[in-house]
Amino acid sequence: METQKISRKLLLSELHDYAFIFIGILMCASGWVVFLLPNHIMTGGTPGISSILEWGLGIDVEYSYMAINGILLLIALKILGLRFCVKTIYAVALFSIFIPILRNLVGDRQLLSDQLFMATVVGACFWGCGVGISLAAHGSTGGSDVVAAIVNKYKDISLGHAILITDLLIITSSYLVLRDWEQVIYGYVMLFISTFCVDQVVNMSRRSVQFFIITEKYKEIGEQINNNIHRGCTLIKGQGFYSGHDVHMLFVLARRSESGRIFALINEIDPRAFVSQSAVIGVYGEGFEGFKARLRTKKHE
Repeated sequence: METQKISRKLLLSELHDYAFIFIGILMCASGWVVFLLPNHIMTGGTPGISSILEWGLGIDVEYSYMAINGILLLIALKILGLRFCVKTIYAVALFSIFIPILRNLVGDRQLLSDQLFMATVVGACFWGCGVGISLAAHGSTGGSDVVAAIVNKYKDISLGHAILITDLLIITSSYLVLRDWEQVIYGYVMLFISTFCVDQVVNMSRRSVQFFIITEKYKEIGEQINNNIHRGCTLIKGQGFYSGHDVHMLFVLARRSESGRIFALINEIDPRAFVSQSAVIGVYGEGFEGFKARLRTKKHE
């Protein structure tokens, strides 16, 4: 029975991820096809290379995007394994489907063609938020993400730095086709704004808080947090310095989105409880994020 509950929970979690990847990829494709591509504003990754090939050689972006990602994914399957690639394949397939559909809907119209900066900002926001939603759902848009993951496996370079370097090289190379440094600068602006949006969306879903709750009804509050919020509590015994009385304090770590429910629960059980809430930089372990530490090995001569 317990195994069935776990399997159902995992299935719902996976369906949740795939649904949000769908939304994220739709936002990415909309920002690129509607605002960036028609106005010759560069992006990073595979879409950036596809843009250069279309502007320079007339190859439609949907074909080059699919071909480049197909090659990268075949390499990644061999190096990184199937587990990394499943959701990336799903995302790439969605992107490849959305591109021609959106291009047919947009037609020859160029939105904000006389306001390139606004087109850059709007397109970058769509792109960055879409990528952030996909990453928060444990997905990937392919392209430079795959290259960065492969580089990261063999070299001591962080994923963020690898993606940034790759995207900067792609955007800068667009000058060979566009012959306009102003357009290249718009590409840099797009990269900066989209990166900021990615960070905001990803961190928003992962922000955590900690509570110190001093109350005489610690058992009732602890049980309710365990059963209703599904978060663990640590009971800390202490003593009031001024009063000298023994006190019991609950230590709780939770998502920021769960704060309102915890406060409502405390207020319902013990309105006189003393509560301290603070934000934490990161929480790693069961129920939160996986450990980020990486083992480094040295070759001894």
